[in-house]
Amino acid sequence: MTDTAAARVAVYLDFDNIVISRYDQVHGRSSYQKDKASGLKRDKLAASTVDVGAIIDFASSFGTLVLTRAYADWSTDMNADYRGQLVARAVDLVQLFPAAAYGKNGADIRLAVDTVEDMFRLPDLTHVVIVAGDSDYIALAQRCKRLGRYVVGIGVAGSSSRALASACDEFVIYDALPGVPALDPDPTPARKAAPKREARRDADEEPDPQDAATALLSRALQIGLEKDDAEWLHNSAVKAQMKRMDPSFSEKSLGYRSFSDFLRARARDDVVELDESSTTRLVRLK
Repeated sequence: MTDTAAARVAVYLDFDNIVISRYDQVHGRSSYQKDKASGLKRDKLAASTVDVGAIIDFASSFGTLVLTRAYADWSTDMNADYRGQLVARAVDLVQLFPAAAYGKNGADIRLAVDTVEDMFRLPDLTHVVIVAGDSDYIALAQRCKRLGRYVVGIGVAGSSSRALASACDEFVIYDALPGVPALDPDPTPARKAAPKREARRDADEEPDPQDAATALLSRALQIGLEKDDAEWLHNSAVKAQMKRMDPSFSEKSLGYRSFSDFLRARARDDVVELDESSTTRLVRLK
């Protein structure tokens, strides 16, 4: 996995942009504006839920997350559903209110101003992750690059500007992030909504620590494969990525004497494969 020891990352999410883009991707072009006029239905919102964790976990693969901010009108029902998981991931919620004349919240201006200010305030920032596909962010991406930062863009397929992608050092489509399930090409509303309702109900239950650790390991390995195109990853790099994704992770709290013992247990469960033929221990997804 890429060396991220000295990398320090700032993440900026235009939350309305990414959520509305995902809604339109799932339900059809301009569906959000049409449905908003008659009232957004909870089942359609659930079917187009954005996996915020997948975004933050991927951003953490570039280095230590120094700050993460999400910009939106958090008083709306659509965004309020995300507040709990965002706060749990230490995301700063920046409250924006729509301008009466246009119904826009001005996230692009506020986000851009904050980003440039942070680059001067925090000169040790090495990476800037912009979660939005709007062409309004082209100038921001270019400015960040001129100031010596590595710029990563994350946007939704069908709603991301090609020019913005060109302005970034790296641009990733949300659907391609590790852990994000592929969209059903021709789902019925009922089929799409059911799994999300189940997930919403289960979200209130405390996950089994062993299952949570296994899911964390799987996502860390998927991220390593996506970023470095390497099936086999060093144990130490995998653990470092898991700790960046979840600082509370500890194999000892799960009953294992070492991280290697933790991996051997997952190998017995056919989750991963291990190569311990040399002093350099390697692991990959089964």
